[in-house]
Amino acid sequence: MKAYLFRGNILLREFPTDSLFDVNAIVAHVLFALLFNEVKYITTLEDLQNIENALKGKANIAFAYVRAIGTSEHRAVMEAAFVYGTTYQFVLTTEIAVLESIGTEDIEYAHLYFLHCKPVLDFIQQCRRTLMEQPLTTLNIHRFIKTMEAPLLTEVAKDPQQVSTIHLQLGLPLVFIVSQQVTYEADRRTAEWVAWRLLGKAGVLLLLRDSLEVNIPQHANVVFKRAEEGMPVEYLVLDDIDLIISRVESNVHTQEIQEDEDDDMEDPDMETEDDEVAETVYRDRKRQLPLELTVELTEETFNTTVMASDSIVLFYAGWEAVSMAFLQSYLDVAVKLKGTSNMLLSRVNCGDWSDVCTKQNVTEFPFVKMYKKGENPVSYAGMLGTEDLLKFIQLNRISCPVNITSVQEAEEYLSGKLFEDLLSYSSVSVLGIFSPTMTRAIEDFTEAGNYLRGYVITGVYSEEDVLILSNKYTTTIPALLLARHKEGKIESIPLANTQAQDIVQIITNALLETFPEITVENLPTYLRLQKPLLILFSDGSINHKYEEVILTLIKQKHLDSLTPCWLNLKNTPVGRGILQAYFDPLPPLPLLVLVNLHSGGQVFAFPSDQSITEQNLLLWLQKLEAGLESYIRILPAEEWKPPLPAYDFLSMMDDATSQHPIRKAPKCMKETDVQENDKEQHEDKSTVRKEPVETLRIKHWSRSNWFKEAEKSFRHEKEL
Repeated sequence: MKAYLFRGNILLREFPTDSLFDVNAIVAHVLFALLFNEVKYITTLEDLQNIENALKGKANIAFAYVRAIGTSEHRAVMEAAFVYGTTYQFVLTTEIAVLESIGTEDIEYAHLYFLHCKPVLDFIQQCRRTLMEQPLTTLNIHRFIKTMEAPLLTEVAKDPQQVSTIHLQLGLPLVFIVSQQVTYEADRRTAEWVAWRLLGKAGVLLLLRDSLEVNIPQHANVVFKRAEEGMPVEYLVLDDIDLIISRVESNVHTQEIQEDEDDDMEDPDMETEDDEVAETVYRDRKRQLPLELTVELTEETFNTTVMASDSIVLFYAGWEAVSMAFLQSYLDVAVKLKGTSNMLLSRVNCGDWSDVCTKQNVTEFPFVKMYKKGENPVSYAGMLGTEDLLKFIQLNRISCPVNITSVQEAEEYLSGKLFEDLLSYSSVSVLGIFSPTMTRAIEDFTEAGNYLRGYVITGVYSEEDVLILSNKYTTTIPALLLARHKEGKIESIPLANTQAQDIVQIITNALLETFPEITVENLPTYLRLQKPLLILFSDGSINHKYEEVILTLIKQKHLDSLTPCWLNLKNTPVGRGILQAYFDPLPPLPLLVLVNLHSGGQVFAFPSDQSITEQNLLLWLQKLEAGLESYIRILPAEEWKPPLPAYDFLSMMDDATSQHPIRKAPKCMKETDVQENDKEQHEDKSTVRKEPVETLRIKHWSRSNWFKEAEKSFRHEKEL
C-alpha cells in the first residue's frame, strides 16, 4: 500500500497510498518531495524568524499556511514554488500556532504572506509582511507575486486613460494620487503609504498635475481607473486615506462576488449544501487531528479518570457534524494548554459509550463538563469555539467566589495583582462586600458566583472591618465593587434585597462594553438587549474622532435607548455582505447605520454628506425619533430556514425496504474513521455491527447519489 517516486533508478521518496487521496494530494506530495530545498517546512515561529534573519538584505520570502498536506491550497503553493522557487524562498507550515503568533486573527483558511526581507539591511528591523487576501489558487498566487515584483509607486505625467501597468493586465485597478509641485514631497509620502496599504490589491501612481499633458478637474485629488476595458476613469475628492482604501477594496470585493456568481451559474444543477457545519467537516475530513493530546474515555475508565485528577470532558457524537467541528476547537485548546496546565483534557464518544453519557445527564451534543475533586461538575455553556473554551478553563483554575480575608488582600484583588495572570481572560473582577451578619445576602452572592464560574472572577469579603471598603468606595453594604482593569476604574453597585438571579443579571450587564466592537461571537449577547443597533462600519480600526463622538453621547445619556457599537470589516468580513444588503451600490466607509431589528426591521443611514459630529448625530437621531427620516431598506420579517428541506431518511428507508426487505444495519463511524483516507467511498458496502446500533452517520451525498448508491448496494446484496 505504498507509492514510490523515482528519478531514474534512484528512489527519492515513498508515500502511503492513503495520503494520495486525490489529484491535488498527488501533485502536492510529488512537488513537495522534488522541491525539498526550495520549500522549507517549519513548525515554530522561531524557525520562521531564523529564516527571515538569514535572508535579510538577500531575498524575499513567500510564507504559506495550509490546513493540511495534500490539500488544493498546498498544491497551489507547491506549483508556485516550482515556478518562483529560484527567485524567492518559499516557507510552509501546517501549524495553527505559527499563524496565530504572527497576529493573524482568522485562522480558518489557508494564508500566504509575502515577506519583504530583501530591502532590510538592519538585522534588528523586521521584514514587512503583505497578506494575500484572495483564496490560495495557482492563478491568484501568480497574480499576487507579480504585483509584489512591480514597482511600489510610479510617477506619471500623462492622461490616466492612456496609462497601463502590469496591474491592469492582472485585473487590478489603478489609483492615481494627484500631486502638484508645491506639495510634491507630502503627496509622495501619502502615495507611498497608500501603495503599501493597497499592495497586491491595486497599482498606485503619483500623477503630476503641473504637467501640460495632464488635463484633470481642479477639485479632484484622486483618480480611479478600473481594470475593465472601456470603463471611464473616475475623478474623486477623498480627504482621508481610509476612504481611498475603502473605495478600492469595495470595488475588488464586488468583482469577487460577481466572479463567484458566474462560477455558480456554470453548473445550475449542482446541489446546494445548506448545512455549512456539515460541509466544513466533510471538507476537513482528511485533516489529521492531534487526538493523542486528549484521553479517550470508556465505560471502564471514566470514573477512575475523573476521580483521579481534575478533568475537562468533551461528550460528543462521532456521527454529528457540530460535534466533529467542535472537536477541532477542543483539540486546538489542548495544543494551547500543552505543558502549561494540570487539567486533563479527555473525551467520550457518546455514539460508542451511550451509558456513560446517560449517567452524566448528557442529553445534547457536544457538551463539556469540568470535574474537580470535592466539587460538583461544572457545565460549559459558552460559544463552541477555541477562545471561549480556553477562557472557561483558565478562569476555573480558581474556585469562585474567592474568599478574601483582609482589606489589603481586597485592594490587591481589585487592582488585579492577586490574579494578574488571569486578567487577559477576565477584564472585570467583581467583589461582593457584606457585614458578617448578612448571611442570606452572602449565600445569594455565593450562588451567583458559582453560576458565573469560568466567565468572570468573583470574590467575597465579609470581615468586621468591611466599612473601610464601603467608605472608601462611597457605597452602603451589601454592595458589589466592579473593577474594570482596562479602564483602571472601580464602580460600586448597592445590593438591597437582591436575589441570586438578579445578581447574575447585574454582573452580566456590567460585563457588556459601552461601545463594543461587534463580532460574530458577541452579536447574540447584544441582540438580547432588544434595542435598535447603532452601528459604525469601519474598514480597520475605528477613527478616534468618531469614537469620541459616540462615547460623549453615551455619557450624556442620549443613546440609552440604542445599542451603540462598531464593526471592523477586516476582523469580521461578513460585515461587507451585510452592507451589500443595505446599500446598492456600496458608498465609501466609514458608514453609520441604525438598524431596528426587533420592531419593523427598518434600516436608516446617517447622511453621507455630513461629518459625524455630536451635533449632527444628535440632530439626526432626533429626526428619526420624530419620524422625519426615511429608511433605506426594510429587512424582511422571515424565519432563517435552510434553503432546502431536510432529507426524509425514514421514508427513503421505508421505500427501500418495501422493494428489498432484507437490509443490513450500517456500521457507525468513530472520529478516527473520519480521518481515514482509505477507499474514499464511492460505493458504500454496509456491514453488520455486532453491538446495537445507536446512531447512523450520514455521508456527504447529493440526493441523486443517495438513490444511485442505494441501488448499487441493493443489487450487490441481491447477487449475494
